[in-house]
Amino acid sequence: MKKISLYLVLLLTILAFVKCEDQPKIGFLMDNTTVERWKKDSALFEQKVLELGGIPLIEVADFNHDKQMELAQKLIDQDVDVLVVIPSDLKKAGDIVKLAHQNKIPVISYDRLIKDCNLDYYVSTDNIKVGEMQAEYLTKISPTGKYLLINGPESDYNVYLLRLGWLNVLQPLIDKGDIEIIGDEFSDFWLPDEGYRIASSYLKENPDVKAIISGADVLATGVIMALKEEQLNGKVLLAGQDAEIQAIKNIVAGDMTMTIYKPIESLAYTAAFAALKITDGEAPSNMNITVHNGKRLVPAILLNGSVVNSHNINLTVVSEGYIGEDEIFNGK
Repeated sequence: MKKISLYLVLLLTILAFVKCEDQPKIGFLMDNTTVERWKKDSALFEQKVLELGGIPLIEVADFNHDKQMELAQKLIDQDVDVLVVIPSDLKKAGDIVKLAHQNKIPVISYDRLIKDCNLDYYVSTDNIKVGEMQAEYLTKISPTGKYLLINGPESDYNVYLLRLGWLNVLQPLIDKGDIEIIGDEFSDFWLPDEGYRIASSYLKENPDVKAIISGADVLATGVIMALKEEQLNGKVLLAGQDAEIQAIKNIVAGDMTMTIYKPIESLAYTAAFAALKITDGEAPSNMNITVHNGKRLVPAILLNGSVVNSHNINLTVVSEGYIGEDEIFNGK
C-alpha cells in the first residue's frame, strides 16, 4: 500500500511538472509601480494571464532603464515565451527588443510605444484622442484666456501624442488670439513634485491663468499643491488623465476639473490575450491597425478612454468596478 501511495505521489508530481512545462511563460517588464495606475495594470495583467492558462513573470525597473535591461535578461534567462514591456525609455528600450529577438522572443509594447526598432506588437489607448478629450473639455468651459501645458518626461512617447492631441484642439484658438499658452513644459519624471515645480514657476506671475492641462493625474496632484499655495485651487481649470483614486477625490473636492479613464482591464486583457495567441504560433487577430515607431509599421490595437468629471463618477469608474464608491467618498 505504501509503495502504491509513493508511486501515486510521484505520478502526480510528474503530471504537475509536465503541465507547468506546457504553460507558456509571459514576462511583464514594467517601468514602475509607484504611479497608482501601474499597480492596477500589474495585478490585472497577472490575473488575465493566469486565467488564459499562462504563467506571468513580473519585474519592475523603478524608472531605471539600465535596471530594466538587466531585468529583461533575467526574464529571458527564465525562458519566457513572450515579453510585454512598459518601457522606461522610449528609444533605449529598443535594445530590449533586440535582445529578445536574439533569443527568438517576440515583444509587445504596452501602453508606451518603443521607438526605432523592429517591435512586434503595440497595445495602448489612443493617446492623441486622450489629449484631444482633455483640451476639448477645458476649452468648452473656457475658450479664452491663459493656458499652461505640463507634459510628462520626454523619455515617454505618449507625452508627444498627448501634446499633439492638446494642440489639435488649442492651435486654432491660439491662432485666433483667444488662448495664450504661458508655458509648455516637460517634467523630468512622472511625480507630483514635478507638477508642483512647474506650476509654481508660472502661477506667481500669472494668477489669472484660466486652465492647466497636465500629462497625468500624478502631475496634477502636484499642480493642486501649487494652486493651493496661491489660493487658486478650484478657480483654475485642471485636467489630468489615468483616473487615479486621488484624482477622483480631487474632482469631488472641486480642486480638479476632469480626468480620463483608460479601460485598464481591457488593456491588460488585450495584451495578455495577444501574448498567449503568439505562443500558439498565431498572430493576434484584433491587431487591425498599424502605428509607425520610426522603424516600421507595428501591428497595434488602440482602445478609447472616457471623460470623468464630478457628474459621472458613479457612471464611469465606479460602475466599471475600477474604484469602489467607499474609496472615493469614505476613504476606505
